[in-house]
Amino acid sequence: MKRRQEGEEAAMWIRRATPDDVDEVFSLASDLAISFDVEKRSFSASFQDILSDDHAFLLVAADDEEVVGYCLGFEHDTFFANGKVAWVEEIMVNGSRRKKGVGRALMAAVEEWSASRGAKLVALATRRAADFYRAVGYEESAIYFRKLL
Repeated sequence: MKRRQEGEEAAMWIRRATPDDVDEVFSLASDLAISFDVEKRSFSASFQDILSDDHAFLLVAADDEEVVGYCLGFEHDTFFANGKVAWVEEIMVNGSRRKKGVGRALMAAVEEWSASRGAKLVALATRRAADFYRAVGYEESAIYFRKLL
């Protein structure tokens, strides 16, 4: 999947992440995290595992100079949806590139990937970006609970 997005700035590409993207995605993930400190060693191991996981998607938005955003998620089988669902775990766009269509392009690419895998829906949890998800067509559906182990 490689999609070119034209806009008011330089051309941007949405594509699958590669091993060469590790440092730039690490930097973005570090900016995203508020509940945890992203550790480079753990991140690097997870990054490699995710790249080789057929049920994972790690997409990046990149221009000619840098990775400016990423989206990480997984598809899996469910009973309730009568098939696969896709779950967006993380999406992050560089602060200087927000409100310029990068997040929208990443979510559109996730939806395309998910549909190609036979997913019935795309879901996610958010604490800080509800207005963005409503703007790209998502609706509230549940309350999110967690328990740290």
